[in-house]
Amino acid sequence: MSTVQEPDNNHTRQNPRHTSRTVPIPDLRPWFASIIDLHGVLNWHEFWGNEQPVELDIGCGRGLFLLNSSLSHPDVNYLGLELDYTEGRRAAKRLLKRNIANARIIGGDALLVLKLHLPPESVQAVHVYFPDPWWKPRHRRRRIFTDTFVDLCHRVLKPHGFLHSWTDVADYFDIIKALMNNHKAFCPLPEPQEHTPDHEQDYHTGFERKRRTAGCTIYRGLWQKRDSQIIAPVAPGSSLDMTH
Repeated sequence: MSTVQEPDNNHTRQNPRHTSRTVPIPDLRPWFASIIDLHGVLNWHEFWGNEQPVELDIGCGRGLFLLNSSLSHPDVNYLGLELDYTEGRRAAKRLLKRNIANARIIGGDALLVLKLHLPPESVQAVHVYFPDPWWKPRHRRRRIFTDTFVDLCHRVLKPHGFLHSWTDVADYFDIIKALMNNHKAFCPLPEPQEHTPDHEQDYHTGFERKRRTAGCTIYRGLWQKRDSQIIAPVAPGSSLDMTH
């Protein structure tokens, strides 16, 4: 087992306007780490410093879900995975600003993190909100939801763990449902109800706010990992109840 290796504090990048100068990348530890800083499988106790349950936000973007969830449920640890380092660092700055102890972000390919760096059956929920639909036919293979991805989610989820996924793209949601509903290890649960926000930050994600404001329909799915039996959906108000 290993934890995040501290990055080089002197790491810099080129300033595109002044190629002869460099701009230091801010040290956002422990809120942001790159996948290249990970060595082996994470030990959650060492990583978080506690034994709280862990939930994943895959494709966390600018981190609105991480921010709101970590503040609402301080007894749960939230780990965001984001391929776009610029967005991931932006989200990490929001966490740093509030000194949030139970939310962090890893920058890199979520498939590699799921496969190589997360302990099996150690996560109580996986959240995948508004994954990139990759509209062009030749780019469809880049979509996150595949049989391989679902298998990797099954690997890291605890028995009775949950997978949440929302999108505003109807045909992509049909694909997600087909993958999840036909996977022998998952059981579909009732669709989460739509929440009426009280203010502009009272959305699941920034993209949900954008699409709902534009009048788009949001498709919501919830599945539970099977075990010897399927337990009832979580009670309203718990950390896994994402409908409020």
